[in-house]
Amino acid sequence: MIYLKTPEDMKQMQAACDLVSRTMGEVARWIEPGVTTLKLDTIAREFIHDNGGRPACLGYGGFPATLCIEVNETVVHGFPSNYSLREGDIIGIDTVVELNGFNGDMCYTYAVGEIDPEIMKLLVTTKESLYKGIEAAQPGKRIGDIANAVQTYCERRGYSVVREMCGHGIGRKMHEDPEVPNYGRRGIGPVIKNGMCFCIEPMINMGSRNIVIERDGWTCRTKDRKPSAHFEHTLGVWDDETHIMTTFDYIQEALGERFI
Repeated sequence: MIYLKTPEDMKQMQAACDLVSRTMGEVARWIEPGVTTLKLDTIAREFIHDNGGRPACLGYGGFPATLCIEVNETVVHGFPSNYSLREGDIIGIDTVVELNGFNGDMCYTYAVGEIDPEIMKLLVTTKESLYKGIEAAQPGKRIGDIANAVQTYCERRGYSVVREMCGHGIGRKMHEDPEVPNYGRRGIGPVIKNGMCFCIEPMINMGSRNIVIERDGWTCRTKDRKPSAHFEHTLGVWDDETHIMTTFDYIQEALGERFI
């Protein structure tokens, strides 16, 4: 069931989305060679608590951390650890913040120092595909239009689209209906309409689209161990327009010229 939000709900959603965006901006300041992913998780958790929020990922289905950490070939749901970031790594950070009973969700994939130009192209294309999906997410269109826009944009550039993981509705729960795939046909799926909130999150691989779930039951990586990138925004639909509720502006402020 798709839960439509009231105008008051949307205000609460915007506040949660602002906090998750600011959290990501704070984490971005610390991303450099030598920093452990566990340190980034601690920074995020403390920032969320200090600003009155709750790290929604922590404890969700047994997940042990505030941040989902996605280094290099990790697609989604990696655990923070004592791994120290290295020059040339990429790291996707995905997290959800609950504030006053509503959730905001976002992901950004960062370059650690100088990275291979071909990997940078993967990051740029994946981020661009997110906005192609957003362009297709207009009231009166369907979820399949989003999916097709992402898939078409990435596959035409030689990348593959992860199919087992997808975007989702969001609100009082982290995951609500509808599912928002990154592949599919135009003109299918639920109609986009006022009151809907959902996340678009392309997960795009440099090599094969095939994935493997590690023994921890969470960490998802590419089967061929080639890099994967992941970007995400939370969207809300009201007044017959689709609005991006999260923002990368805080990340851009933190990274300056290193912003992708």
